[in-house]
Amino acid sequence: MVSEAASPATPLTRGVRIGYGSGSVATGAFGTVPGLMLLPYLTDQLGIAALWAGVIVFAPKAWDVLLNPVAGGITDRTRDPRGPRRPWLLRAGTLLAISFALIFASPGLGSQGLEAAWVLVCFLVCATAYAFFQVPYVAMPAEITDSYDERTRLMTWRVAILAFTILLAGASAPLIRDTVGGRDGYRVMGVAMALVIAVGVVAAYLGTRRAPVGAVAAGTGSIRDQLRVVAAARDFRMLLVTFVLQALATGAMLAGVDYVARNVLGSSGASTILFLCFVGPALVLTPVWASVGERVGKRRGYVVSSLLLAAGALLLVGAAVLPAALVYGAVALVGVGYAGCQVFPLAMMPDAAAVDAHRTGENRAGVYTGVWTAGETLGLALGPGVFAVVLALGGYVSSTGGDAVQPDSAVTAIVLGFSVLPAVLVLVSLLWLRRYSLDAATVAAATSTGTPTGTSTPNGDAS
Repeated sequence: MVSEAASPATPLTRGVRIGYGSGSVATGAFGTVPGLMLLPYLTDQLGIAALWAGVIVFAPKAWDVLLNPVAGGITDRTRDPRGPRRPWLLRAGTLLAISFALIFASPGLGSQGLEAAWVLVCFLVCATAYAFFQVPYVAMPAEITDSYDERTRLMTWRVAILAFTILLAGASAPLIRDTVGGRDGYRVMGVAMALVIAVGVVAAYLGTRRAPVGAVAAGTGSIRDQLRVVAAARDFRMLLVTFVLQALATGAMLAGVDYVARNVLGSSGASTILFLCFVGPALVLTPVWASVGERVGKRRGYVVSSLLLAAGALLLVGAAVLPAALVYGAVALVGVGYAGCQVFPLAMMPDAAAVDAHRTGENRAGVYTGVWTAGETLGLALGPGVFAVVLALGGYVSSTGGDAVQPDSAVTAIVLGFSVLPAVLVLVSLLWLRRYSLDAATVAAATSTGTPTGTSTPNGDAS
């Protein structure tokens, strides 16, 4: 039987909302910094060809795609006085922080192949730890509240903190690297970001200790059986494809920031300004998007925010000839849309999981989340990989000092990979979003006609 996580009339406390949202400090730092810094580190510091660098960035994330559903099934079956998800936040989060620092901490092995292997192995360990942190973290909203609107409020805190973390990590990581300089700059930056991840891990673990979690029975059958059930959920599939395509677009833009700053705008310091323009609007507008969702519905709000993101990206096609101020303005428009494109899908996915739980009487939130995060990981991994392919097609020249002169074809490739590619991906994603049908009335009807009864209790920390 499925226990209701919480009555729709009982809102979560602000402490629980902030505590849960704090996990985005860890996910935001991990999601931002490798996508921003790892490809330039490989091509412009280790001298690895763009195509091979793209493979190194992509491979560990591809492993995550396979691992995430497994991690979801394992956490669904976890029995612990602290709840099924929270212990994994601390266990996996600790390993995540340590392995992240090691990615950029190669001692200098005297061989390009060995250096590449170091990065690949450390990134693989880091990605594995991230799967066992991210999957239970994203699964929690489906279990701690049954309220359609409360999940949007919960995601508002999460996305606001995520936006702040992206701002902090995305702006400070290049600054730390450039201030220290060379390989040491990357090493110091890696340690600094690992500390940021550790702060998010501990804050999420402690902040959710009083979050209500119902006694929900884990789904029966093997992981493969449960994946078949999830695959049969039409609305979830439509939402997932939309989100994956947009994650791919975001990953490509993220990978292109450092290249645009140095090779198009002519200043490595422009990376920080681009990030400020991208994330600044999100910090202000995330609550606005949540209000929009409550007024017009999550799907309609998602469509509007997606169109704004695509419009901003298309404007960037002129980045090589436009004044820098206009480039920054276009990136700010991307940031306005990006805020909504995070709030809405993250609030819609738990709806699909909750409807399934009430319909079947079994909890597959972990499996749903595992598939979701696998898709997100795939998209974010493919983004830099596809951008690397665009660089290779444009004839980008790798180096060990970052001072290679790039041909005009490479500069054109950078601009197209940063503008047209993500815009097209976002617009295409809307073909799937238009087929998503869950709204407030549908979710309320589905969750009120199921068999769940019972009460929820706060997590209890084991002594």
